[in-house]
Amino acid sequence: MTEQSHETLTAGEHDIGPDASLLIVDDDGPFLRRLARAMETRGFQVETAESVAEGVAKSKSHPPKYAVVDLRLGDGNGLDVIEAIRQRRDDTRIIVLTGYGNIATAVTAVKLGAVDYLAKPADADDVFAALTQRPGEKAELPENPMSADRVRWEHIQRVYEMCERNVSETARRLNMHRRTLQRILAKRAPK
Repeated sequence: MTEQSHETLTAGEHDIGPDASLLIVDDDGPFLRRLARAMETRGFQVETAESVAEGVAKSKSHPPKYAVVDLRLGDGNGLDVIEAIRQRRDDTRIIVLTGYGNIATAVTAVKLGAVDYLAKPADADDVFAALTQRPGEKAELPENPMSADRVRWEHIQRVYEMCERNVSETARRLNMHRRTLQRILAKRAPK
């Protein structure tokens, strides 16, 4: 092995470090499995959890070096998982995923020890960059940030799912006319 290739290996290894344990907690099964596969190909040893209870249990039995935690889970709040990780390990790099930019909750997550938060849908490259970012480094601005229409559409979809796809309840919560909501739901997602 040449000196240059050894340096390249060491630099790549340094991005993750010798402890490559990663816990991903998200109740969106397909997204969770896709992200887990993508992180494994980047060198992480991935554990997954689809609920707060499962995330807390895995955090207690094997506190990870890295964690990606969705804030809104079916059985509660991802902040509970962050607290469980911090009780066992204070050097874990935690990234919080949030369905839409809920700044107050993201600030709380950072106070509890998360190093960054990403708005969903975050791709594997964004997650990897946030996990391996060195202290003091600034995250790059996204090349194609979501448009205001897309952010609005994502928010409406999230509320619609929270209301178990009940159009009337979703319209009430969004303070929107039911027919207007039906038209929005019938359209494709804006870019």
